Amino acid sequence: MIDAVGILNSIPHRYPFMLVDRVLELEPGRRVVAIKNVTFNEPFFQGHFPGAPVMPGVLIIEAMAQAGAVLLLHDMADRNEKLVYFTGIDKARFRRPVGPGDQLRFTLEVLKLRRSTCKMRGLAEVDGKRVAEAEILSALVDRGS
Repeated sequence: MIDAVGILNSIPHRYPFMLVDRVLELEPGRRVVAIKNVTFNEPFFQGHFPGAPVMPGVLIIEAMAQAGAVLLLHDMADRNEKLVYFTGIDKARFRRPVGPGDQLRFTLEVLKLRRSTCKMRGLAEVDGKRVAEAEILSALVDRGS
């Protein structure tokens, strides 16, 4: 298990854009399971939507990608010199709204991993029910690039 401090040591994201609270499982090069506790204090709820708060789907996908970045960077000795960039999103589907009080559980599995590119299949669930899914493509780049 990796707590919030461990995540901060693994990826460069910070408030208000840190969207992963804990990693429950990590199989290097293969799979990661992580959670995001969605609270009413999230800054995006102010405008999405007043009186009917819904977590934006794009942020659910971003949280998935951050969990994937933890998987890619966690065991790298030079992870502070690297960034993981989105290069594509395929087969994204949103099944149910996510709101305050929900706990998102992300499961990402590596489909292809090459030297500097990766393709993962991601699934987001709340209470065992699928809320979103996507295939996420990313590139691992040097921070100076």
